[in-house]
Amino acid sequence: MFVKAIIVAFLLVILYTLGSSFFFMVKDKGQGDRMLKRLMWRIGLSIFLLLALYVMFSLGWIQPSRGPVNYSG
Repeated sequence: MFVKAIIVAFLLVILYTLGSSFFFMVKDKGQGDRMLKRLMWRIGLSIFLLLALYVMFSLGWIQPSRGPVNYSG
């Protein structure tokens, strides 16, 4: 459950940086670099989350689910 909370927290922070970059895009009207910095943070956090998910899967902390689709032959 702790791992799921960490993943959700990262996703919320990524959404926050996306929203704040949109806000700075509208407020600064393309004159400032705050939007670019927030988008770079978003990309960095997304890459870090993907790497963390890979490590957690490799260590066995998370397990993939079968999903809703049944591929029986």
